[in-house]
Amino acid sequence: MEKGRLEAFSDGVLAIIITIMVLELKVPHGDSWDVLIPQWPVFVSYVMSFVYVGIYWNNHHHFLHAAEKVNGSVLWANLHLLFWLSLTPVTTGWMGENHFAQLPVAVYGFVLLMSAVAWAPFQASLIGANGGESSLLAQAVGGDWKGKVAIAIYLIGIVLAFVAPWVSCVLYATVAAIWFIPDRRIESRILK
Repeated sequence: MEKGRLEAFSDGVLAIIITIMVLELKVPHGDSWDVLIPQWPVFVSYVMSFVYVGIYWNNHHHFLHAAEKVNGSVLWANLHLLFWLSLTPVTTGWMGENHFAQLPVAVYGFVLLMSAVAWAPFQASLIGANGGESSLLAQAVGGDWKGKVAIAIYLIGIVLAFVAPWVSCVLYATVAAIWFIPDRRIESRILK
């Protein structure tokens, strides 16, 4: 199957996710710096989620660019990934509106965790559809240490959210920072 429709659909869903998230930012009433202070939790949660969605879009783009074709397994794995990512606006808004309270931070971490978990079958099915473990795409992915570290940090963050939600937020931001640093595996091996 051609990959163009999958890429266009996914790009559209991710664009809608970002649009929904930005709608959570309310226009402040007033013209002084004081009116911005109550908005900071919502803004900070939006920035973190925007970065996360951007990271997924970037990696998704690279993987599909490196792939030649998709199949039914890739389509379903992609929908699974998009399902978890589509919950990002709700958990982002809930966390920001409640000033990083314990349960919203834990649920936000759970959605991050499930998005990371959903990446694995997407990645595996795309590799399988494009030559399997001997393919250049599989070689570029390698052991995927970032994915494994991210899942471990999310699990720790979810547990800590019930004790110290700010520590959880720092852990979630740390994972974003790890992924924000450009990953040259695919670019260096395939996208020359």
